[in-house]
Amino acid sequence: MQKVKTNVHVRRTISKVIIYFLLIVFSIIWVFPFFYLIVQSLRGDTTGISLHMFPANGQWSFENYKLLFTDDMYNFGRWYVNTLIIAILTAAAQTILVLMTAYTLSRLRFKARKPIMKMMLIIGMFPGFLGMICIYKILQAIGLQTSVFGLFIVYIAGSATGYYISKGFFDTISRSLDEAAMIDGASRNTIFWKIILPLSKPIVVYTILTSFIGPWGDFMMASYLVGRGTADTYTVAVGLQQWLTASKTGLYFTRFCAGAVVVSIPIVILFFWLQRYYVEGVTGGAVKG
Repeated sequence: MQKVKTNVHVRRTISKVIIYFLLIVFSIIWVFPFFYLIVQSLRGDTTGISLHMFPANGQWSFENYKLLFTDDMYNFGRWYVNTLIIAILTAAAQTILVLMTAYTLSRLRFKARKPIMKMMLIIGMFPGFLGMICIYKILQAIGLQTSVFGLFIVYIAGSATGYYISKGFFDTISRSLDEAAMIDGASRNTIFWKIILPLSKPIVVYTILTSFIGPWGDFMMASYLVGRGTADTYTVAVGLQQWLTASKTGLYFTRFCAGAVVVSIPIVILFFWLQRYYVEGVTGGAVKG
């Protein structure tokens, strides 16, 4: 009996060692690109691509970060503001649309409810780039094909199709709250804004984060639309890509790394600040309704 217990203990120890080893390896692989970006952004010996991981002779510098906002040739500050405005407006609009759609499909019962849900699920399975040509032609017809506002319209169009997680969260909130409020004379609108939303902070935060991250890091749609316009309409993703192609010798590589670090800062801050609500929103919305 003692021998069996010893064998079980040995097997568990070996399995834990293997699991921890794999987790450490995967963590190093995941962290290395970020570490590489930070190191390259602080190089003071060259502004191009180098075969050496660290600066020669210990030449560290913050000059690349300084040039991001002081170089008149490439207006990184304007790109950053464009992206921030689009991301904030998109996050606000998408959050309202998604939550209102999710609450409606969670609480109301009508004949077209299930067909609408199935249709939205099917539509959401198709990647957005399949309609890029059609989107461009529509925006071109109204003169918004290279504008920041046109990009904002594209981001919020069809955002209600991402209602599933939010609906699952609303399904976990007791319907008795709605019924009690309706008995007291509250309308559906009042119930949603003053009763349900205050109880749904995790899913609200989750929706805001996911809605913000999309336009903040998007390159494909942004390059297809505002990338065709002037440099003042660029987002940071488009602008940083221009730095990589501006010079055959990779002249702006270290500045590109500095810009990538600066772009990642808001996302990192938001996740560390709101990660508890993010996890609760994902787990709470996993309920199938």
